[in-house]
Amino acid sequence: MEIVQIEYLEEKENKENEELIKKVVQTCFSEENLLQTKLYVSITLTNPENIQRLNKQYRNVDKATDVLSFPIFEKEELEKMLKENKYLNEDALGDIVISIPRVKEQAEEYGHSFQRELSYMVVHGFYHLMGYDHMEEEDKIEMRAKEENILQKLDITRQ
Repeated sequence: MEIVQIEYLEEKENKENEELIKKVVQTCFSEENLLQTKLYVSITLTNPENIQRLNKQYRNVDKATDVLSFPIFEKEELEKMLKENKYLNEDALGDIVISIPRVKEQAEEYGHSFQRELSYMVVHGFYHLMGYDHMEEEDKIEMRAKEENILQKLDITRQ
């Protein structure tokens, strides 16, 4: 069982993107000590129309966004499971949905590479699956530090 499953929803397959995504998820799993588990992440690459539909359907927000995360576990539940070494059999950590056109737009807007923006979206989505959020400033600081740590380990800079 691989730790990441990649699907496409009205978006062209791209092996380079898949390799990058796998490398990023591998680093996230390693950093969070998940490699010994049977957990995996499902990532869907799609367009703004589909992400808007999902956002409306599941979050009641009728607008497109760059990334959506659908965690399976609550943060405390996941932490307890990991602490006690009680891993479910090949269970999804959750689903991440990424809008590839938005990744392209934001890379241009922020002046860095598509690969850096895609990597950030994967890391950002992963930490949402781990139960982190950025609604409160204190939580945002903690989540951003974790995200930047992964990007640094991958030597993915803002350029």
